Order: sequence, then structure tokens, then C-alpha cells
Amino acid sequence: MSIWKRSLASLDFPFKDNLVTHLGIEFIEQGEDFLKAKMPVDQRTIQPFGLLHGGASVVLAETLGSVAAQLCCEEGLMCVGLEVNANHIRAVRSGHIVGVATPVHLGRTTQVWCIQVSDQGQKVVCVARLTISVIKERGITL
Repeated sequence: MSIWKRSLASLDFPFKDNLVTHLGIEFIEQGEDFLKAKMPVDQRTIQPFGLLHGGASVVLAETLGSVAAQLCCEEGLMCVGLEVNANHIRAVRSGHIVGVATPVHLGRTTQVWCIQVSDQGQKVVCVARLTISVIKERGITL
């Protein structure tokens, strides 16, 4: 049974001229109970030593979890992050990374998501947990 109340295509998120587009994050699949996106490892996402910046991995994870949470909500509700935790496991120097968000808890007022980020060889790069607050929309158009 699908967890989604909406499809990714139905959202009117402003994915233009913001961090998501600046870092090249692309949503690539909405499965029965997961959302998947990829992000390049390039000059926008590396740190001074030429490795994927840990903060970039967290941006991918928080973006994935936040959008997935929103897709699980009815119209009139919005999802905002409360806490993000990430463990960086492996370095990446080039190519792209792929994140997969799956729910741990889908409650009425909170959600918890696990996001696993892997390299092109499907080796785990980062594991993150995102806690979301579900609130009434307050004049923000999504």
C-alpha cells in the first residue's frame, strides 16, 4: 500500500533559483514507500580537499526527507524540519550520489525519515535521520 497522499508531479514547489537547483538535486523516483533523488559531486558540492562536503550530503538528505514528508500530507498542511542527524561514512570525489528516503514514523503531527545516501557503486556514503513537524499551512504557497 502506498504511503503517498500526493505525487511528486502534483507539487508546485518552487524548485527554481534556490539551494536545490543550485546544487543540482534531481528527484528521480517515487516508489511505493520511498523517494529517491541524486546530486552531482562537482565544484558546487565538494570541500577544499576535493571530497564531497558533508553539508552537501545533509542538504540532499534534508531535501529528500522534507519533500517526502510533504507528499504524505493532505492539502492545507506543511512539513518543516525539527532536527537532522547525519553520519558520514565514506568519501566521494566525483560522479554523483543518490539518496533514498524511507519513513520510520508517519504521525499526525510528526514524521521521522531515514535517508541513506550512496555513491555510484551503491556504497553507503551517509545515513541521516530527519524529524519533521506537520503544521497548518500559514500563507506559504508550496
